[in-house]
Amino acid sequence: MAKDTKAADIRAKTPDELDTLLLTLRKEQFNLRFQRATGQLEGVARVRQVRRDIARVKTILAEKHVSAGQA
Repeated sequence: MAKDTKAADIRAKTPDELDTLLLTLRKEQFNLRFQRATGQLEGVARVRQVRRDIARVKTILAEKHVSAGQA
């Protein structure tokens, strides 16, 4: 995922694409945590960005589920 992910870009994706993106972000988050624990992490700001991207994807997924339920 790009470093500058916009909510509009995420909203354009289908729920299946969002699930795949969420899985990818969680894997990256795990790897970053592992690197930080072993002292190999250089870009500590990326940890925060990935955490926020995960929250953004989960929020938009929830919105799509709610709107699908009302339709």
